[in-house]
Amino acid sequence: MANAIDRYITVAAHEVALDPEGYLVNLNDWSPEVAQALAGEEGRELTEAHWEIIWLLRDFYTRYELAPAMRPLIKAVKQTLGEEKGRSIYLMTLFPESPPKVAARLAGLPKPTNCL
Repeated sequence: MANAIDRYITVAAHEVALDPEGYLVNLNDWSPEVAQALAGEEGRELTEAHWEIIWLLRDFYTRYELAPAMRPLIKAVKQTLGEEKGRSIYLMTLFPESPPKVAARLAGLPKPTNCL
């Protein structure tokens, strides 16, 4: 099923199509600059801590071909970045609205299937 195009953002003179929820229509359009542009639209500044999660999610997607919901995300973070960062409270400080949804959108991945 093709995603409906709702709007575009322009990054480095390239138009990037977004669906109605702000996820990339074409996952191949993602770049760190696209992530920065998406974050900027939300008034969010990406720190090194955000990038750790974004890169982890992109690796997870490469391995499993899905964006994880909260529990698998916590488990993946815990395994990769350690016990302290692999906690929902830590992820909520970085992505307060919904860590799996916001982080997946910034990482250029589809919306996690178990997220409303």
